[in-house]
Amino acid sequence: MVPNELIQNISKSQSLSDQWVKTNVVPYYSDVKIRYLLVGNEILTNPDTGTWFNLVPAMRRIKISLTRHNIRKIKVGTPSAINVLESSFPPSNGTFRSDISGTVIKPMLQFLNRTKSFFFIDFYPFFAWSENAHNISLDYALFNARNVTYTDPGTNLTYTNLFDQMFDAVVFAMKRLGYPAIRVFIAETGWPNGGDFEQFGANIYNSATYNRNVVKKLTTIPAIGTPAQPGVVIPAFIFSLYNENQKPGPGTERHFGLYYPNGTEVFEIDLSGKTPLSGYKKPLPLPTNNEPYKGKLWCIVAKEANRSAVKDALAWACSQGNKTCDEIQPGKGCYKPVSLFWHASYAFSSYWAEFKKIGGVCSFNGLATTTVKDPSFGQCKFPSVTL
Repeated sequence: MVPNELIQNISKSQSLSDQWVKTNVVPYYSDVKIRYLLVGNEILTNPDTGTWFNLVPAMRRIKISLTRHNIRKIKVGTPSAINVLESSFPPSNGTFRSDISGTVIKPMLQFLNRTKSFFFIDFYPFFAWSENAHNISLDYALFNARNVTYTDPGTNLTYTNLFDQMFDAVVFAMKRLGYPAIRVFIAETGWPNGGDFEQFGANIYNSATYNRNVVKKLTTIPAIGTPAQPGVVIPAFIFSLYNENQKPGPGTERHFGLYYPNGTEVFEIDLSGKTPLSGYKKPLPLPTNNEPYKGKLWCIVAKEANRSAVKDALAWACSQGNKTCDEIQPGKGCYKPVSLFWHASYAFSSYWAEFKKIGGVCSFNGLATTTVKDPSFGQCKFPSVTL
């Protein structure tokens, strides 16, 4: 993968592109089965920093560099998040965002079509379901629905799971721009095996169920495909191999793995798809958080958080104003005990309680975690968030 930060320079320099391929691909190509070279990661998700319009030119240069080294079997693409779509429901209404449709996506599709590459997409039914759980059945998101179907009024195609809906929305979006034949590659899909208290549905049972079912669907012979593309083989990568325990962000970001960081499995899974769903021996822990959590939450310093990083995070939280840290000043109710852990935990809770309504999160680059246990003590009352 070409790192995001190199895209701008590579888009403007063929010699830099040639050098990157010479350094990162050529020495390994004879021994390693390299089939895909992805330029950047989810470039079109965040606001443009000058990279959007350099993406396709960089992809073209990398392809030229591969050809110059007589490497013709590697497909060049770029993975996009599902939010490149402006509309995805019903699937037949799939449409790319207006800010990128004509200027970035169309030239990209031209390139992918000409080079017979794939449109790489990252999608997670977990997030689509959790953001709209009152309208979408959990079983429908997990491939477990028995009596739940959805019929697209635009095509009369009937859907039995959320995965197929999301996939076909991408297919129809490409068709709308005149490219109905480009194959879709699932660059990432998975379901979190854990998360923060407010991230309902993130548990081992659901993660195992989704991943086992998606493997079963994608490895069935003959291929199942989707309602809009029956019988089509869908190549895919499961995200991810292990729980990335040092990754910042909400708790789910650290809980997508098939394995724990120590190498033990989170749950049994056979990626070949040959093990029937009834063939797994170890029982899964029953889910306890499939419904949204209701009650108070506090934001405190996570176990084993780096001390110097916590110190910096405390300073940042206190710099955000709104009297976030007034109570941990000398002489105030929460000053004692004089402890970095307690002061930072108070500041994190205070910040979250104050700023959650405008997008503030309990993360602090992975230094914080939520708790249902009130950390208040004595005269010191920690601010809380009520869900």
